[in-house]
This record gives sequence, C-alpha cells and structure tokens, in this order.
Amino acid sequence: MGPLLVAACASLAVWLWLTLGQGMFWRTDTRLPPRHAPARWPSVAIIVPARDEAGVLPLSLPSLLAQDYPGEAEIVLVDDGSTDGTAALARRLAGAQPGLPLTVVSPGEPGAGWTGKLWALRHGIAHARSSVSGEPDYLLLTDADIAHEPDSLRELVAAATAADLDLVSQMARLRAVSVWERLIVPAFVYFFAQLYPFRWINRPAARTAAAAGGCVLLRTGAAVRAGVPESIRQAVIDDVSLARAVQRTGGRIWLGLAERVDSVRPYASLADLWRMVSRSAYAQLRHRPALLAGTVAGLVLVYLVPPAALLAGLAAGRPGVAWAGGLAWLLMAGTYLPMLRYYRQPLALAPLLPLTALLYLLMTVDSAVQHYRGRGAAWKGRTYARPSDA
Repeated sequence: MGPLLVAACASLAVWLWLTLGQGMFWRTDTRLPPRHAPARWPSVAIIVPARDEAGVLPLSLPSLLAQDYPGEAEIVLVDDGSTDGTAALARRLAGAQPGLPLTVVSPGEPGAGWTGKLWALRHGIAHARSSVSGEPDYLLLTDADIAHEPDSLRELVAAATAADLDLVSQMARLRAVSVWERLIVPAFVYFFAQLYPFRWINRPAARTAAAAGGCVLLRTGAAVRAGVPESIRQAVIDDVSLARAVQRTGGRIWLGLAERVDSVRPYASLADLWRMVSRSAYAQLRHRPALLAGTVAGLVLVYLVPPAALLAGLAAGRPGVAWAGGLAWLLMAGTYLPMLRYYRQPLALAPLLPLTALLYLLMTVDSAVQHYRGRGAAWKGRTYARPSDA
C-alpha cells in the first residue's frame, strides 16, 4: 500500500468513528430541555460585560430591557474601560425604553492576573449579590453582542428549574451574512461541537464540560461553591473553564444550540474572523507545542487528505485511493449539512469544509506564532499571558 492510500484509509476510519462514536456531535437537535413554569419564579441578575460595545448595544441591550420575565430581574452592565461611550449609551437606551431596571458600573482596569471579561464579571456579580433587594437566585451572564427574544430569560429559567440544573448555556446563533461569515462561522460551531459533543456534556454523570460564554444561566449558589470567577480569573477560554469549575464542584451543566438567542456582532472581513479565532486557539491547546503539532497533523489527516486522495487517485488511476478519499470527504460533508441547515446556509458549502479547515489550521498556527511574539490572546487592546507567565 502506498503512503497516500494508507493516509486515505486512516482518514476514512477516523470519519467513520467521528460519525458514529463522537456523541453524534453533528446533530443539531440539542435544544433547551423540557421545561415548565416553576411554582415561584426565582430572582435573576443579568450581568453584561462590555468593552467598547457602542456599535452593537443598540441591537442587543433593548432585547434585555424588554425581557418578559414573571419574577424579579435586573440588569447590571459592567463598563470595562470603554472609550467609545458605551456606558452613556447604555443609560440612554434604558432611559428611552421601559423595562427591566439597568445599573451601569465601572470597575476600572483589571487587577493583576485577571482577564478583562472575568474582571468585569467579578464586579457585576458582586454588585448583584450586594443588591438591597437581596442576593439573586440565578445569574444570566450574557455578552454585549447577544440579542435575546422576549421570552429568552423565562425559557432559560424554566429549563434550569425543571431539570434542577446549575448551569444552562445556549450557543447563540452567530451572524452569517458576509461571504467570509458564511464560510467560517457555521464551521466554528461544528468544530466546537466536535471537540465538546453536547450529548456528552448533558449526561448526568458527564466528564466532558463546556459552555458558550455568550449565554450562561448560572445558579448563584453553584457560582459560590465553584469560587467563580476568582477560581478561573486567568482563563482566556472563560466559558469552558466556567463549566469545568461548576461541574468539578458537583454542579449539573447543560449546553445546546439556541433557537432565539443571536449574536449581532458583524465579522465582515476575513481579518475580523481571523482575530476572533486566533486570539484563543493556542490557549485551547494549553500553549503546548506538542499539542499544536498533533492538532496540525490531525487537521491535515482528517480534513485535507480526503480531497487530496480523491483528486490524486483519479488523476493517477488508483481507484482504491480515490474511493477511500471520496468516502471520507462524503462523510465529512454529510455531517456538516445539519449545521448548514441550522445556519440557513446553502448546502453547496458542505464540500468546502476542507478549505475552511485549512483556514482554521493557519489561524491556529498564527495563534501560536503571536503567543511566542508576546502578542497572544490579544483582544480589544489587551494581551494576556498564559497563567504560568502571569
């Protein structure tokens, strides 16, 4: 057997295993679990960390102010050193629209060893817990670019109370309008689900833990037990770290795709998406060169070998190579179709997944390069060292 045939057969074997043995990661039917109205609606504090978010707040904040929630709820927007008038804009939006009460707090620059978002969450949670109306039962941690339908909070709380969950997180539907968004965004969620299969996370005795940081409903008591956000203050990938901390201290977690929670942040250019992925890709690999090398080799084998084997096999008249590569590519594209449907994208994009994977490979390598140049995990004017460097 030639090297290309061996590689093609190995890739096909991996795709058979991924399709059948990786928690059915490719399915998109994991939505909020069965829910019903609780006897008493618990109190909720909605914490919104915001740094230079004036461009998206008019699309997102009104949706929080308009939440139709039967219980007591308030919004705490944490202005994390914005220079674009985020705080003033938030106050104006709240003044122009009746709805949930809004408080804007400004904690100042992050303390040593803290990432900006977790520093903001720390102060937002502390403010909510010291409220004159009493400590809230739940915290909704939601990013400033996330728009919620009016019943979003009610449905999240109903799901959490019905299933006695400590953390309920929904993967907000990201914007997929520009050419680059259409090519990259659905694949971003597809790859995330492949790494963290939702069905594995949602099992009662799960060992896999993850969350989607844009929309997390967290029981306050579980946050206290887990010591968050203090216990994860250096985390760049804060949502996964949060889920692990809650699970590690005995909390039950749940993650699924959102139906009526959407990100309004535009990523019109490839450069915008590149920064979004590369800022945390090497952190996902724990800043280890060996994991980087393994990830690059894995991406090549799983995503790039199938089309290369099919084309090379056809060109060289080697049917075995062509069949193995073609079947692997077919499984790859087939498992991508449900995510394209969820994102309402043309199904013709499915065969282009190897191209998207190549872009993610280059973003991951660039993430490592930037890290060793001292510019890793850079976001909105801040660069974070890995924990051992802090």
